[in-house]
Amino acid sequence: PTLRRRRGFSLIELLIVIAIILIIITVAVPKFQKAQMFARDMGAQKAIQTIHQMEVQYQSQYGRYANSLAELGPPASGAPSASSADLIDSTLAGGIKGGYKYTLTGGNGGYVITAVPETFGTSGSRTWYSDQSMVIRYNSGPEPATASSPEVK
Repeated sequence: PTLRRRRGFSLIELLIVIAIILIIITVAVPKFQKAQMFARDMGAQKAIQTIHQMEVQYQSQYGRYANSLAELGPPASGAPSASSADLIDSTLAGGIKGGYKYTLTGGNGGYVITAVPETFGTSGSRTWYSDQSMVIRYNSGPEPATASSPEVK
């Protein structure tokens, strides 16, 4: 008898490989999404730290805290000034970065920073709050974090 050369894979072999790949995907995708959300949460925390550093610099240059993110952002044209100090990038100055919405409100004696996920549970799992004390606080639910929320340790 002549030996036939076998070419390719049988249908059963291909179905087994596809089934294994689908099982791996169903296990890996949720873990990947959680890792992405954790990274966005840490990015929000770092952005708040950056805003703190730039508020200190702004206060030393202009004698007051910035009243908005736009005042910390780049100027539309010309040299930096109190209305646009060029201390943070334009994305953060626009108020949305990395799946979070940032707000900065200032007054004579201080400022308040908040960050909330664009879509809670998808783009982030925490809300953030901080002020001129530079203590960052968080809330693990969709309610905004406040001055009485737990501190980040």
